[in-house]
Amino acid sequence: MSSARPRIHRRTALTAVPAALLAAALTACSGGGASGSAAQEGGDGKAPATSISVNLQGKAAAPGEPVKVTLAEGKLKTVSVTAGEGGALAGKISADGRSWISERVAAPGTAYRVEAKDADGGSDTATFSTAEAEKVNKLSLAPGKNTTVGIAQPLSVVFDHPVKNKAAVEKALKVSTSNDTEGSWGWLQDYSGKDRVDWRPKEYWKPGTKVTLAAELNGIDTGADGGWFVRDYLTTFTIGAAQVVKVDLDGHRLSLHRDGQQVFQAPMSGGTPGGDKASWRGTAVLMSKEGTINMRSETVGLGDAYDKMVDYSMRLTWSGMYAHAAPWNSGYFGNANRSSGCLGMSDANAAALYGQVRVGDPFEITGADAKGTVAEGNGYGAWNVSWADWQTKSALK
Repeated sequence: MSSARPRIHRRTALTAVPAALLAAALTACSGGGASGSAAQEGGDGKAPATSISVNLQGKAAAPGEPVKVTLAEGKLKTVSVTAGEGGALAGKISADGRSWISERVAAPGTAYRVEAKDADGGSDTATFSTAEAEKVNKLSLAPGKNTTVGIAQPLSVVFDHPVKNKAAVEKALKVSTSNDTEGSWGWLQDYSGKDRVDWRPKEYWKPGTKVTLAAELNGIDTGADGGWFVRDYLTTFTIGAAQVVKVDLDGHRLSLHRDGQQVFQAPMSGGTPGGDKASWRGTAVLMSKEGTINMRSETVGLGDAYDKMVDYSMRLTWSGMYAHAAPWNSGYFGNANRSSGCLGMSDANAAALYGQVRVGDPFEITGADAKGTVAEGNGYGAWNVSWADWQTKSALK
């Protein structure tokens, strides 16, 4: 091919010929004295047109598939696929230079523009759009963004709709930590009945660890009755001091330990043993510090046993177990469990504990006076499952 011959470029929309490889053309040098047009159409047989095909075409292409660009002849140099709102799909050119495939899938209801260049300088552009999602799935994340939490706080994701394609969703949930913490996702049913997946480390977090979750879910189909994700999510948080609250139901006392040293203790009264009013045992994680709240027995299935305004309320389970001030029960502090399931203390001791604990701190509850162990979905009960068993709950194991 003579370097003196001019290079000719032709642009053709990929959607113009939806069923053929000639969905778009990358131009080649003309040769043999023939005109550029005749050479590209193979008029003299010496310089047939170089062409590409794209697997997604038209105005209602199926979402959830990677974008693939294939070159008929020559080698691709660059390919870019940009979304209508300015986002881009990263991808890689194959070793032989003949194709390019995106790392992520095309999202629903999105217009895309493809720009490709070959090694000889030819270029072309194309556009396509994906069909809108008939149903959209969403999620809620814990802990909150840019928060500092305790050493037992898991990453917890609760979905609005059922997730059948758990493996595809889990692959899109990318956790990174500042110190390469070992951990695993585990699927469970939230106390609300919704699908949920938690990421917990093998052991309690190390203080100071910085954690990031990049949920690259845009374009993921969650399966029948679940719908599509149409956006990504990002959250970051930091692990605070190493604090553990140890609760001895049989000894009727609790204590706060920081960095392995006891810094606070108090007599208390747990739930009345022998029935539904007993407390839970196992590791419960402080979910929220709710201050003064109205507690009514009807909300936890205990009839009309109580309706009180309660101070220094620290939620430990979704089922209604709290640590809180309970001055009406003072006669039992330190000697008997006679509450309706919560861990009650004096006003002064509840205030002191409330001021020191942090969301995500573990409450390690032991003793025979209990009605069972905190379940995984009843708050954050993943610590009551062995590490080996927790790993089996991953959809990727």
